[in-house]
Amino acid sequence: MHSFHSSKQFLLLILLSFHTCNARSIFTFKMHHRFSEPVKNWSQSSGMLSPAHHWPKKGTVEYYAELAYRDRLLHGRKLSDSEATLAFSDGNSTFRINSLGFLHYTTVQIGTPGVKFMVALDTGSDLLWVPCDCSRCAPTEGSVYTSNFELNIYNPKGSSTSKKVTCNSSLCAHRNQCFGAFSNCPYMVSYVSAETATSGILVEDVLHLTTEDSHQKLVEAYITFGCGQVQSGSFLDVAAPNGLFGLGMEKISVPSILSSKGLTADSFSMCFGRDGVGRISFGDKGSSGQEETPFNLNPSHPTYNITVTQLQVGTTLIDVDFTALFDSGTSFTYLVEPTYTRLAES
Repeated sequence: MHSFHSSKQFLLLILLSFHTCNARSIFTFKMHHRFSEPVKNWSQSSGMLSPAHHWPKKGTVEYYAELAYRDRLLHGRKLSDSEATLAFSDGNSTFRINSLGFLHYTTVQIGTPGVKFMVALDTGSDLLWVPCDCSRCAPTEGSVYTSNFELNIYNPKGSSTSKKVTCNSSLCAHRNQCFGAFSNCPYMVSYVSAETATSGILVEDVLHLTTEDSHQKLVEAYITFGCGQVQSGSFLDVAAPNGLFGLGMEKISVPSILSSKGLTADSFSMCFGRDGVGRISFGDKGSSGQEETPFNLNPSHPTYNITVTQLQVGTTLIDVDFTALFDSGTSFTYLVEPTYTRLAES
């Protein structure tokens, strides 16, 4: 596979302190979000807020579900006000889960009725896939991670809006493996991680979204994605056990599909906070004054490839010249020699 500011609703515990400086009085206060430990402790001692045992534990599904709920109440926060952006119907929050490959995840809802999937966000690949009609998939119960997260299996027959994608579709990349023009289009994707791959058939169904403006209109976007029947490698135990959300530039990626249908601009934004909580918005074109980094585009297979010319460690600057792939689906940053040694010695 190949600074964020949270919109969590804030509850203020104002801890005033008084300072005198040059005959002026200065008051300061600290702000704590509603699920922080100081607020929780105050709740227990004062009895003025909801009982602490009703508060979700940080890192649990309930915790992130509550953050997403607050996002919906506050209509989300856009990085650009030029036009409405789209977020997932459960909110635009993302969250890093260290126990699942140190990847960033979000919750998507697919089908009619909607079924939720906790998918890893991957800018290093293009296809969205979820476990479906499984021959070999990660377990949804009975394992260590399933005790902490609710995982689902997509059933095309259980969704009234599900449609098969046939081999004559423009999005079918493996027509040479089709039995006929109207047979199911197969897909196969291999990833950089050792022996990690997914395969199955392409399907079309509704992805539930919402606008991030004051009207907060629900949007049902038909997208093409992978019905992942066979997974291998890290998909079976460590990373993305409930699906992978490819964010690449190819026409089968969700950002490209949303743009081609005229629902958003052909862009998206992601922010990852130091605490692992972040945001994602589709159609966000940024701001006019922001800095930009050009991509090194390969027309046959465009990726988020950039040129790195300088590294900084503390106050030390290191001149370099190499290209790198911006890949949110990779847990760590990898450097080749001699850049790695130069960085380590600094």
